[in-house]
Amino acid sequence: MSATDLPTKSAPGRRRTATSRRPGTSALTYTLLTLGLIVMAAPFLWMAVSAFKTPQDLGASPPVWIPTEWTLANFRELLDLMDIARNFLNSAVVAVVVTLCNLVFCSMLGYALAKLNFFGKRGVLAIVLGALMVPGNLMLLPQFVMMSKMGLLDSYAGLILPFAAGAFGVFLMRQFMAAIPDELLEAARIDGAGEWYIFWRIVIPLVKPALATLTIFVFLGSWNNFLWPLVATNDPDKYTLPVALATFATDPTKAAGSNGVLMAGALLVVLPVVAVFIALQRHFTQGIATSGLK
Repeated sequence: MSATDLPTKSAPGRRRTATSRRPGTSALTYTLLTLGLIVMAAPFLWMAVSAFKTPQDLGASPPVWIPTEWTLANFRELLDLMDIARNFLNSAVVAVVVTLCNLVFCSMLGYALAKLNFFGKRGVLAIVLGALMVPGNLMLLPQFVMMSKMGLLDSYAGLILPFAAGAFGVFLMRQFMAAIPDELLEAARIDGAGEWYIFWRIVIPLVKPALATLTIFVFLGSWNNFLWPLVATNDPDKYTLPVALATFATDPTKAAGSNGVLMAGALLVVLPVVAVFIALQRHFTQGIATSGLK
């Protein structure tokens, strides 16, 4: 009996694969995904386009999607009515510093929990996991009292310190670093490398996808944070962009009939987040895919 006469077990599997690939299946999938994309993107596209509309187009009935006349008047009026440069700077400083602090502190603690042995390690990990289960709003009052006692209200420090490190970031970095082979670190220790060298020169380059993922989540949360800056600041010079825009929107003496101005302000709030996501999209996608394999 020749090899070609032997029965093969893979033929039924191939037949099942071939029959499962129906032309209509992929078309239906792409159609559903396209509809979902339209539903999700429509509000953002409406906001972005409305920022360049004239008052006539904004008040048109039925609504006009494409402006009959593109204008920058809404942005010029926004600059006149709000100290938008100051508010933008406040948001940028707070978001960037909070993100950098989380990258440093969360990666350090994640490394300690993943690769070092010390007394109380399980207790620290339990505290981190417990903190993940506590809603952030419940921490608002203790944070306010603490910042008030320290005299840090109406300051950058008061806006940054409560969010300089987060339980989610610590847990994320710990999970990624736990997958690094211990043999690699032991080889470095045998060669005389210290823990700081191992951490900065070996571990950090291996967890760039996790750092990119953490950057996006922390920057997004910090930039869009509204409740804490609203509570912790009474000085308009310290308002972040979301707080300043909300204050402007609720002021009837300024925001009356200024829908185009509000759209322009909302577009300015969204653009930095979109830019950060586009810049880190490749690493972010890699990080999500890698976490799914662990």
